[in-house]
Amino acid sequence: MLCVYVRRGLRRHIQEIRCGDLSWNSLFYWLLFFIHQDTYALSFSLSLCRFSRYSVSPFSALSRCGIKHPKPLPFFGNMFMFHQGVMETTFDLINKHGRVCGYYLGRMPVVVVADPDILRQVTIKEFSTFPNRQYVINHTKPVSDGLQLLRDEHWKRVRGILTPSFSGAKCFNCFTMDVIATVAYGIQLDSQSNPDDRFVHFAKKYFIAPAFNPLIRFVSPVAFPFLKVPLLSLFPNKSRAEMDSFFINCIQRIIKERDEQPPEQRRRDFLQLMLDARNSNECVSMDQFDMGNHANEVGHGNQQTDQSVSEQDCHQPQASSAKSSQKRTITDDEIVGQALVFLLAGYETTSSTLAFTCYLLALHPECQRKVQDEVDQFYCRHESPDYFSVQELKYLDMVISEALRLYSPGFRFARTIDKECVVNGQLLPKGAYLEIAASYLHRDPEYWPEPEKFIPERFTPEAKANRHPCVYLPFGAGPRNCVGMRLAQLEMKMALVQLFRRFNVVTCSETKVPLELTSAALLGPKNGVIVKIARRDMGEGQRNPTTK
Repeated sequence: MLCVYVRRGLRRHIQEIRCGDLSWNSLFYWLLFFIHQDTYALSFSLSLCRFSRYSVSPFSALSRCGIKHPKPLPFFGNMFMFHQGVMETTFDLINKHGRVCGYYLGRMPVVVVADPDILRQVTIKEFSTFPNRQYVINHTKPVSDGLQLLRDEHWKRVRGILTPSFSGAKCFNCFTMDVIATVAYGIQLDSQSNPDDRFVHFAKKYFIAPAFNPLIRFVSPVAFPFLKVPLLSLFPNKSRAEMDSFFINCIQRIIKERDEQPPEQRRRDFLQLMLDARNSNECVSMDQFDMGNHANEVGHGNQQTDQSVSEQDCHQPQASSAKSSQKRTITDDEIVGQALVFLLAGYETTSSTLAFTCYLLALHPECQRKVQDEVDQFYCRHESPDYFSVQELKYLDMVISEALRLYSPGFRFARTIDKECVVNGQLLPKGAYLEIAASYLHRDPEYWPEPEKFIPERFTPEAKANRHPCVYLPFGAGPRNCVGMRLAQLEMKMALVQLFRRFNVVTCSETKVPLELTSAALLGPKNGVIVKIARRDMGEGQRNPTTK
């Protein structure tokens, strides 16, 4: 109203000025006009100052803790530096700023750690201080009920329920998609002969990159969490909603069928274990969680951890409160969430590792011959492989471990810093993420001589015993490591045993050397892995190569 009043008065008094009749009223309206203009300017300036302060207010957190980092841009931080790929950028960051450095993902401070002593404290000895993974806000139910995204007591309860299903007493079959469909969902599936199956179709769609930059899609929910609701309302992800709906309906249908079956007719699988836990009062403590970080420690009792993680590490006083017994109860939403995460976490990571392993053995035929010799000797002792007998394949263990060192799909993982603390003399700021640069440690020449070379003998028992336990982290470390480590290792062994019993894997003109990689959420081959297979003729060479 003041604006209208001032404008009308000004029009009238401008006429007075033109006529030479300047009055005190005219001067009053001119004064109001200038005040009005200054108010607009002042309001704009204050808003600009507030936005500027908001955009840079967290940017003192890392410097205050003595953590070196590249200079951030207001509001965006350092997120644009990841254009070349997350893994490559992380390597450059550590090489330039040191083993403890940082960056800003939007306004969120991130502490990058490649110091194995600090990592041992964070993941094992002081686990109770860092129990939670990075919180990703763009997930909704039931995915948000998956084990990877759960926090604190909620995570401990669900992890305690899931741990028995991945113990050494469980035996599984092979082949990635089919195993996961059977173990998680109770579905019989042959993805090789029936690639058009709806289950296969929707599962694969989860891993098709979106039309826009997948890196921006990955980092934006963390950098700008307040944009989640308006962006979802403006650009709803109909494809993701369709996929979620399919799997939710699928699992709910199976749950209904299981509940209607007599107990003796129910499949004893991953899904049934969770269904049984709905009405169970059995308790499990965190002492029973696998806490190793070596893939080839698979196949032993659930309570045996990796040899490199000492019993003292795994039973620190700081974690005593975290190891209290948890009541074994689980909701239907949590059951659906675990089955979905089981598919997402298991399918892409295991299939990528199998591809990387075949690629490396194609480039190193002498290592491939050792694998085949071991497999041939295995079949002289056993009619067919099973869960326990494949544990005899020690060289194959070493090959898979070395492949995971060079090409670990989970090349980094994170913990939240919920309170300001000091670890090994390093101050860590409250509210930041602590990013563990596993891939950097996997290629660190201080711990791995000639780190770019494929040398399976790095994983002999003697070599492992002489190496720091936290420089090899393909499955994480401590109580929050990968719950499916045993299944993943078994699955890869079973598939590779069947492959190398009958075939050789060889390079061809289309095989990329070095392999082009892509790294956003996971590490994978940029354009796939192209090699050829040739049927073995019992040592007489390769013939009839066929592209795979």
